Amino acid sequence: MGAEAFYGFVSNSLALLADAGHNLSDVLGLAASWVAVILARRRPSSRYTYGLGGSSILAALANAVALLLVTGGIAWEAVRRFTEPEPAAPTIMMWVAAGGILVNGGTALLFMRGSEHDLNLRGAFLHLASDALVTLGVVIAGALILWTGWNWLDPVISLVISVVIVLGTWSLLRESLNLALDAVPAGVDLAAVRAYLAALPGVAEVHDLHVWALSTTDTALTAHLVRPDNRDGDPLLAEICRELKTRFRINHATVQIETGHGEPCALAPDSVV
Repeated sequence: MGAEAFYGFVSNSLALLADAGHNLSDVLGLAASWVAVILARRRPSSRYTYGLGGSSILAALANAVALLLVTGGIAWEAVRRFTEPEPAAPTIMMWVAAGGILVNGGTALLFMRGSEHDLNLRGAFLHLASDALVTLGVVIAGALILWTGWNWLDPVISLVISVVIVLGTWSLLRESLNLALDAVPAGVDLAAVRAYLAALPGVAEVHDLHVWALSTTDTALTAHLVRPDNRDGDPLLAEICRELKTRFRINHATVQIETGHGEPCALAPDSVV
């Protein structure tokens, strides 16, 4: 980041300066992801009874927001340079950016493993992969400017890269925001979960069903099952927890069984939370 910022000023290259700013957001984003991983390992307390796994969701959300803000700054400066074109040094652009591709691309590969099931890791991976894409664009812009002398290619490449980054980050922003609002995680089919619980032997009704993310990797569930004949309730509960974990990746399930013979449950209507 320091090298790109220095040579960006020396070569008067917006693309290099944009990449340096993008790398700064990566440093901050990866630091947030690292802190979130450390916090997620802490044991639950009397105040945070679920632990601090939710910090990984906040880190993913912060990663997405930071990336979009930095990209917006790149686009703003690129538009300004259309009206006030400035010459750049393409050779410096190419060599410095080529080094950035090796650093960012190689580091992104370290985060690829496990990013499919961990939103926090996916945020880190997207940050670094987008950096590699940005630096590749800088190399291309430098080569074209060196070949044609068209300095306006510097802001054009910056705008193109900005669009690509926004398209790649939008899903991360949407999903992390949904998890922060306790939405059902994308990999869980709530209708299938309800159907499974309703089909259990002796279950007459399922209500107060909630599924949300405790972290970017852990999913929780609470549900009330109306089961008039509940003589084998404990073995059934153990089976439910195993099945929810195996079939739906829900590893923290709390199930309340009611016989339906006493007072009606105040949480039975779907409109009640």
